[in-house]
Amino acid sequence: MRQWTVDAFATVPLRGNPACVVEPLETWPPASWMQALAAENNQAETAFLLETGEPGRYGLRWFTPAVEVPLCGHATLASAHVLFAELGLVTEKVAFDTLSGTLVVGAQDGGYEMDFPAHPPHRIEPPPGLAKALGAEPREVWVANFVVAILADEAAVRTACPDLAALKSVDSGATQGAGCVAVAALADPGRPYDVVSRFFAPGLGIDEDPATGALHCMLAPLYAEKLGKASVVFHQAYPGRGGDLVGERRGGRVLLRGQAQTVVEGRLRIAP
Repeated sequence: MRQWTVDAFATVPLRGNPACVVEPLETWPPASWMQALAAENNQAETAFLLETGEPGRYGLRWFTPAVEVPLCGHATLASAHVLFAELGLVTEKVAFDTLSGTLVVGAQDGGYEMDFPAHPPHRIEPPPGLAKALGAEPREVWVANFVVAILADEAAVRTACPDLAALKSVDSGATQGAGCVAVAALADPGRPYDVVSRFFAPGLGIDEDPATGALHCMLAPLYAEKLGKASVVFHQAYPGRGGDLVGERRGGRVLLRGQAQTVVEGRLRIAP
């Protein structure tokens, strides 16, 4: 059984967000086996694909080293990349049946476009303990599946050094639970992107995620409204890597665009 490591939301290798993708299976393995392999891989996500018998349609599940998650953008992009670039899928688009419904990905201009559900956040008062845990005073706080703290400027985002243990205890009402907090700000003038962000997810067993598609299902509608334009260019400023994507609000959906690079192809010596 083969497995690939793909850098998603990356224009060159060794940037963006690595995800492991296991080749399509005929039946779902036990969840405990998938979780154990994800822990062994120790990447932000390991993606598992299921054959459906229908060309261009697959089941898809995502596991962090600690839990199964209901939505993962970068591992969806990595899965589509494996199907198109490594396994020679010839359909124009691929549909994935997931816990978040059907997600469609198509190849476009040397990269990929993903059709995801929008998760527009609503503004809340800063939860008790958030500013102390972040080590910075947010200008605004928004919440949907995660918490987004808007900071003063790009420098504040890039230098953020939160207390991860404290973040896990901040009660925000996020639908995906405590311990998942993003920081974001408008980019400095002259940057090739509009918004800079980072994402800390100790509640999912991830100290910091390098490039997070699910987060941009929140950020795309938020900043489309703030900036008065449908399409927004984002840079997720994980130290030493960084990921780049475009988010476009389209009704109740978000189109996420980015590139992917295969960096490892391996063969598992275990089976479910």
